[in-house]
Amino acid sequence: MVTAATSFSRSGLSDWIIQRFSAVVLAAYSVFIVAFIVTTPELTYEVWSGLYSQLWMRVFSLLVLIATAAHGWIGLWGVLTDYVTERMMGGKAVVLRIIALSIYALVTFTYLVWGVEILWGL
Repeated sequence: MVTAATSFSRSGLSDWIIQRFSAVVLAAYSVFIVAFIVTTPELTYEVWSGLYSQLWMRVFSLLVLIATAAHGWIGLWGVLTDYVTERMMGGKAVVLRIIALSIYALVTFTYLVWGVEILWGL
């Protein structure tokens, strides 16, 4: 049984929708970047700088950062609640899940702040 301490009152349907939406965003970004690399004859700093100086590309990249964080959170939560259980780990399972998710949250928050700083020059 998953405890309220690690589920944050989310439903399975909302997790499923977030996972699918974030997967579509990540796939679209990957296809775009691969197509850009393949169709651009000479990739220089000026070309990359020009691409990422456009507002739509910055917003798209920020959306990808957020989608990566959400996708990873839900995926890690799913794996931890399936495999780090009281049956397998005893009474310390909830504590281990909270520690693992807290570490993920800290690292992800750091990457999000860093990504925003890089994209928007803050």
